[in-house]
Amino acid sequence: MKINKLSIVIPAYNEGRTIHLILDKVKQVKLLKDIKKEVIIVNDYSTDNTEEAILTYQKNNPTLNIQYFKHEKNKGKGAALHTGIQCATGEYLIIQDADLEYDPEEYNLLLKPVLDGYADVVYGSRFMGGNAHRILFFWHTIGNKLLTFLSNMFTNLNLTDMETCYKLFRTDYIKLLNLKENRFGFEPEVTAKISRIPNIRIYEVGISYYGRTYEEGKKINWKDGFRAIYCIFKYNLFQK
Repeated sequence: MKINKLSIVIPAYNEGRTIHLILDKVKQVKLLKDIKKEVIIVNDYSTDNTEEAILTYQKNNPTLNIQYFKHEKNKGKGAALHTGIQCATGEYLIIQDADLEYDPEEYNLLLKPVLDGYADVVYGSRFMGGNAHRILFFWHTIGNKLLTFLSNMFTNLNLTDMETCYKLFRTDYIKLLNLKENRFGFEPEVTAKISRIPNIRIYEVGISYYGRTYEEGKKINWKDGFRAIYCIFKYNLFQK
């Protein structure tokens, strides 16, 4: 499939202090084959100056195609992604967190298997390849690997990082999915459901990871890990 435009879906909650930094990185990246960028930002009812920061950036950077949406109440990251996915108009879309943990310069790593004609979906793995990884939480890493292992058991995939933010999807494929999870259960749900599309071609590439501490704004916690386990069983065994 020829890609004319990549939709970059950014859920944002209380990222007013740093969201301009990630938007600068998105703006600066030059995509392979001169693919155009559509940036879709969904503000999930932030209580800080996130909206002001986004609108100011949008006004000062008219050459970057930014589509801004907001929720009238806080619904969760998954809900923000649902909104962004449905608004995407590119042939492919990628998920980008509003923080600085992932590097937009690596969009091309995920795009290459698609442009070469091999993939419909590409996951960016923090646990493979020789790229830079910040050393942070041991138990968080163990938790990620456990969740990936459980997910793989049911989907029969061989992913190394199901919980990664960087997921590149064919837009028409992901729009077909009836996604329900409003928080961090999005990852196991979308993986379970995308894996069941007949003849889907899923690839994985190594990416960098510049993780944040909780003091720096990281939001996921142990409760979200238990929810992810619940979602793995729910969407693989009981709700297909």
